Amino acid sequence: MDAALTAEVKIGNVSEWCRLNGVDRRTFYRHRKRIAEEGSWQPRSPRPRSSPGQTPAVVEAEVVRLRRELSPDNGADAILAALREVAAARDWAGQGLRVPHRSTVNKILKRGGLVRAQPAKRPKSSFGRFAYARPRDCYQVDATVVKLAGGETAVVFDVLDDCTRLLAACAAADAETGAAAVAALRSAAAACGAPGIVLCDNGAAFTGGPRAHGAGASRFSRAAAALGSRVVHSSPYHPQTCGKVERHHQTLKKWLALRPAPATLQQLQALLDAYRGWYNHRHHTALGASPRTAWDGAESHGGPGHLPRQDDATVHKLTVTANGTVQLGGHQVISIGRGHAGTTVTAIRDHDRVTVYTLAGDPIGYLRIDHAKRYQGTLKPAA
Repeated sequence: MDAALTAEVKIGNVSEWCRLNGVDRRTFYRHRKRIAEEGSWQPRSPRPRSSPGQTPAVVEAEVVRLRRELSPDNGADAILAALREVAAARDWAGQGLRVPHRSTVNKILKRGGLVRAQPAKRPKSSFGRFAYARPRDCYQVDATVVKLAGGETAVVFDVLDDCTRLLAACAAADAETGAAAVAALRSAAAACGAPGIVLCDNGAAFTGGPRAHGAGASRFSRAAAALGSRVVHSSPYHPQTCGKVERHHQTLKKWLALRPAPATLQQLQALLDAYRGWYNHRHHTALGASPRTAWDGAESHGGPGHLPRQDDATVHKLTVTANGTVQLGGHQVISIGRGHAGTTVTAIRDHDRVTVYTLAGDPIGYLRIDHAKRYQGTLKPAA
């Protein structure tokens, strides 16, 4: 550009030069003025002289600090919840500072190299949430394995309220047994009350194992019945049914990984007691509040004697007729099978999918509702 403009002085015709070089006359004179003032032409950065919308350094520093201090629960939502507390305590509003948007927090973390890109990860917006409407409508129960300091394994039973995510019990055991499962359920009931439904998988601790098949209710089911609760088992090979407690295991293990491994079962239980207090009072993304706040703020609670409610599903307690059918919602007729005639079953309808369970909580089968028909046909096997 410098050489071209110098050549223009010799040509003496600005309009002709601009036409030949495809340059606007205003651009020509602006750059020639720069050369006259600075002695030569040098490229300039396109960065603006000021960025009034840029996040202040003090706010960015807090985001980075909280990212490190809140581990393992240090996502953007958890950081935002903590930032609001910091803003209130330090009077950010009086200093002209404000809590940034969630997307801004993520940008700050990316600039600092504190997040790892996961382009294949499924976005949260694609998930359809299934949740019971009230606390104690349903407890999800599951066990996970952890390691002690000496390399031995232990088991942790988690009992999680489906509606509020409150951790009703977090119990250590030496093995995944029926007795340990019963102890965890009773601990949850003593601390928070018994639920209407207990949702668990088909592990031996909850079903009694293959030998107990057809032998009546398992030890765990009998203990739940004594509390006034009903056990419902998830469909085989479908862990998403107990997805909340399954996901909770990840948070628990991340929290334990940041602390010295316990040497004994008693030390593990002491850690779990501390974890339960931390978990129930920390901000939960799905709730927009802590589990304890959601539990305490609920208008009503479920429990034994109250048919559970869902915001996006319904629970039906039905009696099978002599010809082996049930009527769902007064409109659809479903064939259960004459072998179940006279028995009481539980049907859970999640949008257009209906799953039917025995009184013991074992899944009988499922089907998709066809709203154009009254008779829906026979259930498909659950397994």
